[in-house]
Amino acid sequence: MNAMQYKIILPNDYDISLIRQRVEENGSKTDGFKGLLFKAYLISEKAAGAVSNSYAPLYVWNDSEGMNQFIFGGFYDAIIRDFGWQNCQIGVPLTVDLATNFTDSTYLLEQTVTIDEQLSLEKLPDKLLKLKDKLPKNSLGNLIVYNPDKWQAAIFGFYAEKPDKTSAALYEILHISSN
Repeated sequence: MNAMQYKIILPNDYDISLIRQRVEENGSKTDGFKGLLFKAYLISEKAAGAVSNSYAPLYVWNDSEGMNQFIFGGFYDAIIRDFGWQNCQIGVPLTVDLATNFTDSTYLLEQTVTIDEQLSLEKLPDKLLKLKDKLPKNSLGNLIVYNPDKWQAAIFGFYAEKPDKTSAALYEILHISSN
């Protein structure tokens, strides 16, 4: 299982309705995509209090075959064409805990943490799992991803209602594709 995300930072004066229209017209193209557990089409808006305007889709792949097909089969070319060369952050899911109705989510919180150098990693999974407790309750699911290349982890919480502001980054979910 692999997680993938690219975060496209958009200019402050960018018309975010263009991203909304893009997802409305094309979001369903990844519904049922082979090897995809889910794709959450995420945006943040500076006008709504975010640090920046962004388009930041989040994918969880059941296998690398589906991810490879998406990247090299021409699907990712639309991102390159419309937004330029983007770095795809890749991570390993530690836990994927989704309610059956998680596709009803309209907001996502993302908390990123640095994994400090340590002599043993045996207790790290438990420490990362406890970070879920810092997210607001009543989530429709959560995901924890770690990246040993950068020694970072990200905790994602999915919500049907806009959660109270925390120190986590808040995204609006425009569409969720799943299998």
